[in-house]
Amino acid sequence: MDQLPSDSASEQDKKPPSKERERERMDHIGIRKDYDEESMGETTVDWRGRPSNPIKHGGMRAAAFVLGLQAFEIMGIAAVGNNLITYVINEMHFSLSESANIVTNFVGTIFLLALLGGFLSDSYLGSFWTILIFGFVELSGFILLSVQAHVPQLKPAPCNMFSDGEHCTEAKGFKALIFFLSIYLVALGSGCVKPNMIAHGGDQFNQENPKQLKKLSTYFNAAYFAFSVGELVALTILVWVQTHSGMDAGFGVSAAAMAMGLISLICGTLYYRNKPPQGSIFTPIAQVFVAAILKRKQICPSNPQMLHGSQNNVGRQHTNKFRFLDKACIRVEEGTNTKESPWRLCSVEQVEQAKILLSVIPIFGCTIVFNTILAQLQTFSVQQGSAMDTHLTKSFQIPPASLQSVPYILLIVVVPLYDRFFVPFARKITGHESGISPLQRIGFGLFLATFSMVSAALVEKKRRDEALNLNKTLSIFWITPQFLIFGLSEMFTAVGLIEFFYKQSLKGMQTFLTAITYCSYSFGFYFSSVLVSLVNKITCTSSTGGWLHYNNLNKDKLDLFYWLLAALSFLNFLNYLFWSSWYSYHPSLSTISQPHHTNAMENNQCTHTFKHYADNNIP
Repeated sequence: MDQLPSDSASEQDKKPPSKERERERMDHIGIRKDYDEESMGETTVDWRGRPSNPIKHGGMRAAAFVLGLQAFEIMGIAAVGNNLITYVINEMHFSLSESANIVTNFVGTIFLLALLGGFLSDSYLGSFWTILIFGFVELSGFILLSVQAHVPQLKPAPCNMFSDGEHCTEAKGFKALIFFLSIYLVALGSGCVKPNMIAHGGDQFNQENPKQLKKLSTYFNAAYFAFSVGELVALTILVWVQTHSGMDAGFGVSAAAMAMGLISLICGTLYYRNKPPQGSIFTPIAQVFVAAILKRKQICPSNPQMLHGSQNNVGRQHTNKFRFLDKACIRVEEGTNTKESPWRLCSVEQVEQAKILLSVIPIFGCTIVFNTILAQLQTFSVQQGSAMDTHLTKSFQIPPASLQSVPYILLIVVVPLYDRFFVPFARKITGHESGISPLQRIGFGLFLATFSMVSAALVEKKRRDEALNLNKTLSIFWITPQFLIFGLSEMFTAVGLIEFFYKQSLKGMQTFLTAITYCSYSFGFYFSSVLVSLVNKITCTSSTGGWLHYNNLNKDKLDLFYWLLAALSFLNFLNYLFWSSWYSYHPSLSTISQPHHTNAMENNQCTHTFKHYADNNIP
């Protein structure tokens, strides 16, 4: 009997620490475990497929390895994409307008293939393996491009397109095949890697934890910082190598950068928290539309609680948008034991997921013109710089493509200041974890983009007038403002769009919805190709060949084309104001799924939702 107290104490010592004590310990070391993670539907595993440990896996440490990949990958692809038009004209001998279309189609394909990468990741491979597989595909494309640029037999005979353009032979047959094979291997790899980098980094943070949610916002800003660093190195060092050591050496350095990025990814393997693939991500969505069509003649009940699955729904709350989809939740055989097919009867949560896809389409569409402007800065603005005085000193010339580095020099300073000072300050006012909402951030960026094209048009008019009337060559620094303004615009729009889509993502579809943001780039670049051809046809007369017909900017009317883009950009901004207003008047889709906090879900503003959650859940 005397041993009983001792035994009891011994047994007590063997018991695991209480939930409260463990919570305090993790708070003390800076890691807060969400004990309700599984009930909230967020299951993550380590590299062996075992449940992840919040102490060992995830967080900013794991995301840092992904940020390394982001910096190196953009370093390689930007050096190729931003100066590819020079290679296509000077060494492949395509015309200016055709070269511009080749570049825009190449970049557009990259972002269109992001959908494939998102689908494979969410459905079958997971983000880590998708990045690894297609990262090596991208690397092989860089290597092949470097080989072609190095071997004279794989290129047309050397020729000056600007002085002897009519006598130059463009790449055809096997030479053209090697060229297009290499750039589209790069496009396939980069397209599938890009959305997975963002999503895999975002997956290292638990969105159900308010503290982690703030870190997620910081991660998106850090991702753009890594992007800016990669772009800066690509547009300065790598483009300089291309200009002075040859395109073969430049493409080889891009391959080396991609290899370094893959090494960075692999080094973080032990620290990642991975979201396993969910199977086909389209089937549940397709079932909603099929069931709604089959039951189109049914009448929706006035009480949403009568819809199938509403009583057990602990996910997203029912909304009144797109009510025709609610018909997919109407049980026809009510009161019987007959089980309807999942293609005829869906849950409320399924329907709400389908509504999300429809809701974000207008926001997505409003960024297409924005990326059409980006296409001009990577094509016509580079050629615009080529027609200007590129001397920095008597002995040093600035490669025209390197001028795109100007905004990234600024952004490397601005992005950390934005995250460290503006976001905390704005957070105190708005209560939003990102300082300002992603929709507000996108809108401000779209507004700035218009002024980029206004600046470009004014400078091009001045450049052409001085070249034709005064026989003077304008300094290349005159086109700095258009790059600078667009760089700030992109910081707001691009990051806001990715954050918006990632946080609206359906369960198991974070990568695919992130990939949709890249489709905006794709459509923007494709629209640029269509717009160039359309403008040439409309403005073509018997005496002139159109605004962008000639290979000589002094004969073209590039400034008028820029004014057209400025007008389209402003109209697009007004269109965005309408759709963002429409979106904000509906219940937030980024609401944290908490069955005990329905009052927060009823609020129309995202900022109030997160503030309510934080106030009631952070001890």
